[in-house]
Amino acid sequence: MPPYASNEVTLIKEKIKATEFFKSNTIPKLKDLKWFNIILLTIVHVGFAYGIFTFPWLSKKRLFLWQLILGSISGFGVTGGAHRLWCHRSYKAKLPLRIILMICYCMMGHNPLFNWVRDHRVHHKFTDTDADPHNSKRGFFFSHVGWLFMKKHPEVVKRGKEVDMSDLWEDPVIRFHQKYYIVLVILLGFVLPSIVPPLWWGEEWYWAIITTCIGRYCLQLNFTWLVNSAAHIYGTRPYDKNISPTENVSVAIVTLGEGWHNYHHIFPWDYKAAEFGRYRTNTTTFWIDLFAKIGWAYDLKQPSPELVKKTIQKFGDGTHPTWNEIPDPSEKQVKNE
Repeated sequence: MPPYASNEVTLIKEKIKATEFFKSNTIPKLKDLKWFNIILLTIVHVGFAYGIFTFPWLSKKRLFLWQLILGSISGFGVTGGAHRLWCHRSYKAKLPLRIILMICYCMMGHNPLFNWVRDHRVHHKFTDTDADPHNSKRGFFFSHVGWLFMKKHPEVVKRGKEVDMSDLWEDPVIRFHQKYYIVLVILLGFVLPSIVPPLWWGEEWYWAIITTCIGRYCLQLNFTWLVNSAAHIYGTRPYDKNISPTENVSVAIVTLGEGWHNYHHIFPWDYKAAEFGRYRTNTTTFWIDLFAKIGWAYDLKQPSPELVKKTIQKFGDGTHPTWNEIPDPSEKQVKNE
């Protein structure tokens, strides 16, 4: 059973009231738009829409299953790697696991790990302000994908330079990823996943490339973006009613457990990114627990039930289940096993 965090009292409300000093109603100017991103993502989404209506679903079941497997593997690189390990340091990982997580992350085709972690740390420190890269106060579209269509707000750039990223540069896995990022993403994210179906079971090259480079990629981008948009607008706030992040089970399912966002913003250092860590809606926790059993993941952090209860009673919106329904930590461990 992971130990409880020792400095939980000071961590619980470590939050800057940024909404008091940043207000954003900025209308983007033409010169601020990133046309490469706009064109690329438009092509990806148009291609995805075309594929939905033309894909031979009944005769390509193995290809569909292959994309589901790829999605689960690459998604773990973001949720268990970039997010819970490298950004929040909610647990520690030995070298073999860090290499696996880096490879899985590259399969997603996201920005370099350094950029991802930096922006996410800024997001947590300045949530829903001009310093937040995907400020949800600017609307669903902006927080979902619009923020990628335009240059960063000056406050985002400013605060990003202030974030301590020294811990990442100390990791040789991160340094390797940063140095060979483009090659790694092209090979692991698109080339190798596309050639496996034709070489393994004689799949058509056309559909192998379309489903990998457009279908899976488009879906996974949108699933990830839902954490920034839907999970900041739709859902309950049982842990803190005064912040925008919500508990959203739909988002949790498609993001391997990242939709318990109200809890996560209060306890970002919890390796489960959720109070309960149920495997059905938090498969990332399942994999971390599995690697913990073989010793590759260790020092898993989480708050005590008493701290969570006090937080709910003081800041929650009243939607949390009764405390009789909250299992004892030892019971949770037995149940998960």
